[in-house]
Amino acid sequence: MPEPDVDLLSRVVREAGAIARTIFDRPCETWDKKDGSPVTEADLAVNEYLREHLCAARPDYAWLSEESEDQPWRFTANRIFVVDPIDGTRAFVRRLPQFAVSIAVLERERPIAATIYNPMTDECFTAAAREGARLNGAPIRVGSRESLEGCRMLASAAALSHPRWAPWPAMHVENPISIAYRAALIAGGTFDAALTMGRLHDWDLAAADLIVREAGGHITAVDGAALRYNKLDAVQPPVLVAAPRLHAVIRSRLGPRQ
Repeated sequence: MPEPDVDLLSRVVREAGAIARTIFDRPCETWDKKDGSPVTEADLAVNEYLREHLCAARPDYAWLSEESEDQPWRFTANRIFVVDPIDGTRAFVRRLPQFAVSIAVLERERPIAATIYNPMTDECFTAAAREGARLNGAPIRVGSRESLEGCRMLASAAALSHPRWAPWPAMHVENPISIAYRAALIAGGTFDAALTMGRLHDWDLAAADLIVREAGGHITAVDGAALRYNKLDAVQPPVLVAAPRLHAVIRSRLGPRQ
């Protein structure tokens, strides 16, 4: 019987994570892309390992990765791997253990299997559609907090100082660089909410989307719109992630959809 997609992802992501961990522990080559964002030899090495092993196991799946040339046949494929080999490259460059390997399987526009793996903390978050979310094999759920006061928020100073949204009540605020890892920490109940600014992409969010929803949380654009994947540009808006009731509280603060 074929290995389920989520089992394939969780196995291969740990193998790829070992590559990232090895490079993390030594000096590595780093350069800037055309858009000014950093990329390292770890991004490319992990990307190549994932592409080789995942595509060998599922040759009929298309491939969409931050570090690969786009494949137009992803628009006609039934299933697509969506990959960020190192989500949080800036953390990797700064030797901060706040990056993750993020992989999702899309069925057309929706994620159906996902994993987010932090190789430095050995946290492997997984989910399959309608099967719940797990951390290292144990079931996880989002937290139950319903109020902003004292909540554990993952957000940048820029997001929280936005003139339309400030001031906020007193909160415990941290800002891990990896978007996927932020969402996974909320899925596991370690933090309560996350708010992002700036443009994102499918590879930042596809795995996080499924893991958060399977853990009982909500993940949407900041205006409340649902996320959709495998569009032409693969671009996603800023997002809000939280347990359902806290998500509603934050949405009310952010104001109506524009």
